[in-house]
Amino acid sequence: MKLVVAIIKPFKLDEVRQALTAIGVHGMTVTEVKGYGRQKGHTEMYRGAEYIVNFLPKLRLEIAVASDLAAKAVEVISTGARTGQIGDGKIFVTPIDHALRIRTGETDSDAL
Repeated sequence: MKLVVAIIKPFKLDEVRQALTAIGVHGMTVTEVKGYGRQKGHTEMYRGAEYIVNFLPKLRLEIAVASDLAAKAVEVISTGARTGQIGDGKIFVTPIDHALRIRTGETDSDAL
């Protein structure tokens, strides 16, 4: 089992979710986060005053998948979230040692 964590632009969520559903991913956790990478924020005007936005709004997706589905999940997230502009995000994949569905007691791949 693998945990796929993706940081994406907020307006790309529906496209990524639909692509993941199409390949058989049935659940995900989405968290609103703020951060920056190479783009290092930007300046905005508000009521005539210029100010710097250091942390940009992003979404953090966490998807637990079977090991054989992880590469396909990374591919569809990458395709769905890509705009070609700086700040498209990152994807991280880490192993999951153990999983348990609390309601039924199912473990590991059955719990996904």
